[in-house]
Amino acid sequence: MRGDHLTKIEALSEPLLGQTFRIGLYEAAVRERIQKLEREKFSTRLWNKDPSLWKEDHQNQAVIRHALGWLDVTEKKGKNLEEFLAFAAEIRKAGFRHVVHMGMGGSSLAALAFRQILPRPPGGLALSVLDTTDPATILKIEREISIGETLFIVASKSGTTAEPFAFGEYFFAKAKALKGIHVGENFVAITDPGTPLVKIAQERGFRQTFLGCPDIGGRYSALSPFGLMPAALMGVNVAGLLARAEQMGHACGASVPLPENPGVMLGALLGELVCRGRDKITFLMPESLATLGLWLEQLLAESTGKEGTGVLPVTGEPPGSPSVYGDDRFFVYIRPKDEVNETLERIVVDLQSAGQPMVFIQMDDRLDLAREFYRWEIATATLGAILGINPFDQPNVQESKDNTNRLLSQVSQLGKLTEPSPALVEGPLRFFAGEIGPKAKDLLKLFLSRARAKNYFALQAYLPERPATNRALQAIQKRLRDGLHLAATMGYGPRYLHSTGQFHKGGPNTGLFLQLTADDAEDAPIPGVPYSFGILKRAQALGDLEALRKHGRAVMRIHLGTDVLRGLTALDQALEAALPEISA
Repeated sequence: MRGDHLTKIEALSEPLLGQTFRIGLYEAAVRERIQKLEREKFSTRLWNKDPSLWKEDHQNQAVIRHALGWLDVTEKKGKNLEEFLAFAAEIRKAGFRHVVHMGMGGSSLAALAFRQILPRPPGGLALSVLDTTDPATILKIEREISIGETLFIVASKSGTTAEPFAFGEYFFAKAKALKGIHVGENFVAITDPGTPLVKIAQERGFRQTFLGCPDIGGRYSALSPFGLMPAALMGVNVAGLLARAEQMGHACGASVPLPENPGVMLGALLGELVCRGRDKITFLMPESLATLGLWLEQLLAESTGKEGTGVLPVTGEPPGSPSVYGDDRFFVYIRPKDEVNETLERIVVDLQSAGQPMVFIQMDDRLDLAREFYRWEIATATLGAILGINPFDQPNVQESKDNTNRLLSQVSQLGKLTEPSPALVEGPLRFFAGEIGPKAKDLLKLFLSRARAKNYFALQAYLPERPATNRALQAIQKRLRDGLHLAATMGYGPRYLHSTGQFHKGGPNTGLFLQLTADDAEDAPIPGVPYSFGILKRAQALGDLEALRKHGRAVMRIHLGTDVLRGLTALDQALEAALPEISA
């Protein structure tokens, strides 16, 4: 490696497509890691799609060999650009005013990021993204749209994912009651070739079926039809998105020296820090980029959380002073060029002064979102190679699904879900835990006292996703982090099952899990099955609870009752009472 490149490790005089590092004492170690990747001809082998970069056994190599299509996705989907744009024009001309994109995980998170981050041009269709089985959310979307003027997208790579199938059944029945035999005109499928969803779309006369690439896994599919089709319907500059991704692709090409390769450089840094115990990547970004955090969370957690290792992405955690963070963290600050958050800027300066490793990424404009998708996909593949894991499978995701299906079969037989009795009832809260105590604070004290240095907390919220709920959950996140100086994450169920759920069960056994459930004020039936969305959501929570316990994880379920905010307030107060006694 040439000496004039070494300064690009710690302080890049010319940022690599908006990316600079400040890593202090880790500079020499990262330099050695890059030299090792160069000796192994990492970039050349990556672009040659060599599965031995990650695994030597035939079974893993077979999976990896058919999971690297994202490397040249801009070339593939550039050829489909005219088809996407023509379809969007057709839909607008037909009088549609709204799009509801229905998927889970990799089939929905890119669409969610596009919806929240990219402005909708005049003439673009309003986009809603449905990726929760929470009945209140489903009913809210139904009440906000005109079904006859709405295009419904059923998105599932496998064509068998339970959630989008249920969403499709629900809205197909609603639209059929309105449009009769013409109901298929309001539906589109996005799936891989030959899946059951292709057959359903044909039988029901869907307006169109867009086929994904079988050699691109769900969380790497942002720049395939799963992300680009809803973006085109929004009226977004899809050609511009692909151009930004292609720009990053060229910058990460096989012939680019590694110290000038932004994706591999980032992956090398991540890998070296994780190997040295800094395994919690903490994202700092303005609220306008929050859904990019959700996308990054899935990519990193589901790709690397296996075989007892991985990097835990921490997104949405309220930023704090340097004193509340441990030495198991490193930070990534992503900011739009035109949006300077003075509070975040001061926090970043303080963290850097305290010696925390930092990565800075600046987006020139919102279309750079596609550039970041590609950068982080390359970085994640690099990190997977350094950790010696297969970053393209998700071996532990199916466990919770199997448990859920078994619980739902009980509903079919018994007419209800069977649940254990709570260990304690206090006010609106019901505690389901192995610990025993006379008061909520005592149960929480026993549970939280199991935490050790470099552990983390995960709030798993099977609740309606609303601004007030977000604020209440973030207050609890902050209390846990500040009280014990440990990372605290928060994810809504069932979304997190297709994201951090893999890390929770397959990553290191260092998590403490608080699963939060509540009574549904309203429910909605799922056509064709003997249970509702509310029961499905509860079964998903209980199924994951069972899977976590099977893996020996520390987990407590807390039921909040009928009033979510009242329940969260009571929980926060109980934690406030318990934490000082633990610290003492």
